[in-house]
Amino acid sequence: MTTIDHHRPPSTTTRQPLPWQQGGCMQARRDVMNALDRRGAMWLLAASAWPATSRAEDAAALLRAGGCVLMLRHASTTPGVGDPPEFQLGNCRTQRNLSADGQAEARRIGAWFSRHQLTPRAVLTSAWCRCIDTAELAFGRHTPWAALNSSFGDRYPATDATPSLRQALRAVPKGQCEVWVTHQVNITAITGEVPAQAEGFVLDAGAKLLVRTRFET
Repeated sequence: MTTIDHHRPPSTTTRQPLPWQQGGCMQARRDVMNALDRRGAMWLLAASAWPATSRAEDAAALLRAGGCVLMLRHASTTPGVGDPPEFQLGNCRTQRNLSADGQAEARRIGAWFSRHQLTPRAVLTSAWCRCIDTAELAFGRHTPWAALNSSFGDRYPATDATPSLRQALRAVPKGQCEVWVTHQVNITAITGEVPAQAEGFVLDAGAKLLVRTRFET
């Protein structure tokens, strides 16, 4: 059984805002579309179905082009909704944590990044242990960012982090990508879609959902 060290000193990394740069995701999207057969491309365009696609190789191409963020819902947890009544931020024993399957999913995500030779310039996470653990098992690092915290229920005052997320998306430069490990509520707020646990959404600089993936190839 894997033991995850929750007692490491919190990261003090400060995100330095970068000048807005046109990301490379849209060019990568065009490249992927050009690679499809004519019938498939016409069907996708007619149905506006790009956000519904789940091809992992498309996600890899987009992330490699950069100017993109992978918003990742934490991996699978023990059963439940929200957190137990005794929940305390910073005390993992009081939270709903990753299950054994979830730990395996997180490792699989890390293996997918390695297989595609992708190295995110930053791995940002919610302060919840299930997000931190997902990041640590997948990437071996994390930087907490309050904008990714959960706003589910009434444990903490509900704040709309979407403007901060949109601003940060515009700051990711061409040729680089970031991973943001967060909760369903934040991903749904910015995309209008509901992710499964351990599912990733690739967003461009304009917060458009380009592709969703379960990292299966």
